Amino acid sequence: MTTGPIARGGRAATLREPRQAAIAALLVALALSAWAALAWWSAGPYARYVLHDGWASGAFVAELCRAIPAGGVVVPALLHAAAWVLMIAAMMLPTTLPLVSMFVRVAGGRGDAGTLVALVVAGYAGAWLAFGLVAHLADEGLRALAAGSPWLAAHGWAVGAVVLAGAGAFQFSEWKYRCLDRCRTPFGFVASRWRGLAPRREALRLGVDHGLFCVGCCFALMLVMFVLGTASLAWMLALALAMAAEKNLPFGPRLRAPIGLALLAGATALALPPLVA
Repeated sequence: MTTGPIARGGRAATLREPRQAAIAALLVALALSAWAALAWWSAGPYARYVLHDGWASGAFVAELCRAIPAGGVVVPALLHAAAWVLMIAAMMLPTTLPLVSMFVRVAGGRGDAGTLVALVVAGYAGAWLAFGLVAHLADEGLRALAAGSPWLAAHGWAVGAVVLAGAGAFQFSEWKYRCLDRCRTPFGFVASRWRGLAPRREALRLGVDHGLFCVGCCFALMLVMFVLGTASLAWMLALALAMAAEKNLPFGPRLRAPIGLALLAGATALALPPLVA
């Protein structure tokens, strides 16, 4: 009868394989549920919180704003944050499958593997949530600036053109591809951060670090959502597919030029008619 480390390793492997499949299925189910929730929300009376298109409106939200101290700021901000989390779950969770799968291969034999995977995903989502809050504040700042600037209010297209042009130029930057390289090497990423000595802290840190590198390579494309309309599910899906292909497919790095040129063309198309007129 086989005993010792080999046998234990064999038993761990038999545990890891079904866990990998179950966790992958769960992440896909969460992403699909997020897409469904966004579709429902964007068709409802509070779609403005997905669109980042305004503050309190509607009787229910207005009542909450009156009932909660500083509710006029807190309630809409929480609704915007919830919408952003849904967008991250829909667009970015599928791109984490290679990393999560690799983590399960490394730590899946542990009894607390489910908790550790949840911490990895929570850390990843937390990094994107932090970016979303910063982006939301910047968006609100621009709206406030436009409200006090007649020129900017009359030339709102300029902001959209700058965002698209910036995202297109970023596609050719060294920073993007340093971050993208980290996202495309899940084994090295996990191996450099997982020791199993402080499992929960290491799992959370691994998720946060992966989220930060993912933000580093994809933030410009996510900012495009503020130009195209964050409730446009078709544009969300197109950008999600582009980011997933860049991160996970063998030819992903070669998409650098086509995506960048398409964004620059979009910026030109947005800016040219007003400039010519």
